[in-house]
Amino acid sequence: MIGEINRMEFSVLISVYYKENAKHFNRAMRSIWDDQTVKPGEIILVEDGPLTDKLYEVISEWKDRLGIVLNVVSLESNVGIGCAKNIGVEKCTKELIAVMDSDDISLSRRFEMQLQVFESKNVDVCGAWVGEFYHNENKIVSYRRVPEKQVDIIKFSKSRSPVNHPVSMYRKTAVLSIGNYSKDYRFGEEDYDLWARMILNGAIFYNIQEALLNMRMGNGQLEDRRGGLDNAVREVVVQKEFYMMGFLNLFEFIRNVIIGFIARILPKALLKIVFRVIRKY
Repeated sequence: MIGEINRMEFSVLISVYYKENAKHFNRAMRSIWDDQTVKPGEIILVEDGPLTDKLYEVISEWKDRLGIVLNVVSLESNVGIGCAKNIGVEKCTKELIAVMDSDDISLSRRFEMQLQVFESKNVDVCGAWVGEFYHNENKIVSYRRVPEKQVDIIKFSKSRSPVNHPVSMYRKTAVLSIGNYSKDYRFGEEDYDLWARMILNGAIFYNIQEALLNMRMGNGQLEDRRGGLDNAVREVVVQKEFYMMGFLNLFEFIRNVIIGFIARILPKALLKIVFRVIRKY
């Protein structure tokens, strides 16, 4: 039963770098500690390079509050999210690891519901839907919906990331068995790459069919992250790597490259519409 779950059975992994807003980071921390019905046994916070004074101040306040529960790992330079997560996974001492981004908001029953899945099902990764907002966390403008069961998740994964990484919880041993996060990704492709390699390795996935996290979008954040020629070129590189590792067949590779490249060089206004349609799943 969930009431018998010891909070020491899972870690939260979060990384932060100097561009993050200190207030948003503080809200994220409150959501994974103050707001949760089941609290983590440890929080591994990776400082990805030198931070701002305001961020250090917030981290210091949380360290005073949480003591040994909060383990801060300070990196001398910014290494990128993939490498930071790789280091963070190694530092986690619990078998179950819940991922958290430094400006998102976990809903109060997130950990409780994900732990229930690991108790009742044989899974290696448990995700959920994500709500997206701009300025008001209570005003959700769209959802990132992902399929529930393994067969549909694998099918979905051939064209899009099948798990919303910021709301994922997974087994550390399953992640380490495929070599952990790749250190080669700095711009957000590390999660899709991780899921692809885990699927090839036979990992079992499950997605809870409701939103358990609200994601802060900001002004044009989606279009900036996904659009532009640089992102279009990176899309081709990632899809080629998926094809070379045997995750995609030739048809899937060509289809994804054509659709992904065209979408990312669209004007921002059109790209925003495209992603709104995609979010409707």
